[in-house]
Amino acid sequence: MKQLALALVAAAALASNGAAAQPGPGASCAAKREAIGRDIEAAKADGQTQRVRGLERALAEVRRNCSDARLAADHRQRVRTQERKVADRERELRDAQRKGDADKVARREDKLREAQAELQRIKDLP
Repeated sequence: MKQLALALVAAAALASNGAAAQPGPGASCAAKREAIGRDIEAAKADGQTQRVRGLERALAEVRRNCSDARLAADHRQRVRTQERKVADRERELRDAQRKGDADKVARREDKLREAQAELQRIKDLP
């Protein structure tokens, strides 16, 4: 699975103008294959042979290692990790409120909002 992640990161790095076409981490394996295929076609049309080779390696890794069950499990793990982070930020905020430091309370509130927004973003991924 680490090889798959590295291959996808490498492909995204190589895909300067096609990186936005890559599906999010919650996407299915079929969506990942289709997105990489589109990027390969675009790279071929632009004559970017190095990028094509990198994307073809990424596509081979996705075909070899990607499973929708594993992607779903990874997504659930990311959600649980972020939920723990939100809980930690809530605890930190309560501690700051108990101490009565207004500056610290404001900083902790900002961090909590950021963690909650990130949790929502992760939950909203396909």
